[in-house]
Amino acid sequence: MNAPHALVARLNAKATAMHPLERLKALREALTGEIVFITSFGVEDQAITHMIATANLDIAIVTIDTGRLFPQTHDVWARTEARYGIRVRPFFPDADALEALVMEQGVNGFYRSVAARKACCETRIFDPLSLALVEAEAWVSGDPSNQKKPPSFVSLDEGYKVVKTNPVFDWTHAQALAFAGDNRIPFNVLHAQGFMTMGCAPCTRAIDPTRTQLSPQWWWEDESVAPEAYGGRNLGN
Repeated sequence: MNAPHALVARLNAKATAMHPLERLKALREALTGEIVFITSFGVEDQAITHMIATANLDIAIVTIDTGRLFPQTHDVWARTEARYGIRVRPFFPDADALEALVMEQGVNGFYRSVAARKACCETRIFDPLSLALVEAEAWVSGDPSNQKKPPSFVSLDEGYKVVKTNPVFDWTHAQALAFAGDNRIPFNVLHAQGFMTMGCAPCTRAIDPTRTQLSPQWWWEDESVAPEAYGGRNLGN
């Protein structure tokens, strides 16, 4: 890639005045290599899928199936393929590595320690993610904007050696939901139950707006909320 920092600066300078679809088109025009959109089927991701599919953009749509997704996520996956007449390419954990992980730490061993949880994420998420991005020049992500600090359209991901982009970086969750409703976009019913993100089922919870601790993932690692997680049961058992 030629002058990646200059590319990032140029795309970010234009992004504020653009609709997310225009941002995706600008990204596609600026790059010659493969662009991979990795969806988790949250509503922000669903908005991006809609834009890519309806505009027929040359951007691959893939997902990481960790083996521990919510059934509702598989449901919206199927409805998305039916709605747009597409196939979302899945990447799965390596079977031998996953077997070794579960034999070592148990089926829910990720609750026992931060190290165990990170090992699980490495096997189930990051190893397949590396495969999905191995030939990519850019990675499109629909992460909710409140998880970006500071939010921006384009950045450089030094770990995966790609341009990373979020075309809905300045959208609120409510804006994404409204866009989905206006455009008849399938979205996960878990959003109506307070789920902001669609990660692995054992590790993702609905956000309780009455709490000061609002982390939707790995909340048991926070000592202030761990005793309440899973009905007060000891997650190490």
